Amino acid sequence: MRLKWAKLLPRSLSGRMTLILVLGLLAAQVASLLLHLQDRAAMMAAGHLPPGMPALDALPLRFIWHVSLTLVAVIVVSLVAVRWVTKPLQQMASAATAFAHDLDAAPLKEAGPTEVRRAAEAFNFMQTRLRRLVVERGRALAAVSHDLRTPLTRMRLRAELVDDPVLQDKLNADIDAMQGMVNSVLAYLRGLEDAERIQPINMEALLSSVVEDEQALGRQVRLTESAPGQAAPVPYAGKLSVLSRAITNLIDNAVAHGQTVSVHFEDAAHELRVVIDDDGPGIPEADLTRVTEPFVRLDASRNLDTGGVGLGLAIVRDAAAYHAGHLTLENRQGGGLRAILVLPRNRSITA
Repeated sequence: MRLKWAKLLPRSLSGRMTLILVLGLLAAQVASLLLHLQDRAAMMAAGHLPPGMPALDALPLRFIWHVSLTLVAVIVVSLVAVRWVTKPLQQMASAATAFAHDLDAAPLKEAGPTEVRRAAEAFNFMQTRLRRLVVERGRALAAVSHDLRTPLTRMRLRAELVDDPVLQDKLNADIDAMQGMVNSVLAYLRGLEDAERIQPINMEALLSSVVEDEQALGRQVRLTESAPGQAAPVPYAGKLSVLSRAITNLIDNAVAHGQTVSVHFEDAAHELRVVIDDDGPGIPEADLTRVTEPFVRLDASRNLDTGGVGLGLAIVRDAAAYHAGHLTLENRQGGGLRAILVLPRNRSITA
């Protein structure tokens, strides 16, 4: 019963505050009506009114108009006042959303009542600290990238001086593994800090390009294209390199655990879904969520050839979250894993 009443309540704060004010007004008017009826009954008992007159008929028309006009006035004033009070909360929510997609978003205006100013000051302080943290991390990444790749290059050159071919191959394999680990970690830490702007993306063309690259490597990957005569999908507003990296990681993960991979996308007015199926062993149900965390690998051998360093799905998850979407993993009934990248269409395209 409590859940049913909760569904009837307004979802917004302004709607709930208006409802409280209106209910309070109705309670006051009902109390006033009961007192009025008692007064009318006393007057009838004293003989000041004709006997036998029904109670409701004794209500003057002026009283009914008074209740109606008061109710309408309170509702109008409540809507205006509540919207005025809750406007700073809406501005803060918009600023938080803008900051999530743009580190250089404008700060909140520190004006209004004391509570609003304090909340805006706290938000701006948090925004400044986060922006500074991201900038400092970017500088550290540039330094780490240079400091790690330089000695790896020297090690590769020195490995060429080894006379034993078997030992040389082992050294080169270790260097390749270290280089792959460094590139994967740097790509994950770099995340979405690039300066690429949001642009309209033809998702069908993007998927076709990624699948063709996979097929050129001899992998059994196929794309289910749109039927002939079907309308072209509406371009999606997003970061091309981020989405390309996410889709590539999903396909690479599917190829690493299955023989054949099928890719298709489902376009709708409110969201776009990229679905990737493989015929591999799947993932235990208890690990479907955990496997998207950074550095989590289900391969106990820790072999880089079968699972990397455990950052591929984490990068996909972060890419989906940047576009206000999410990544879903589920085991297929016929065997294998299905990865679904859900991307809502709720972002305006900026040049």
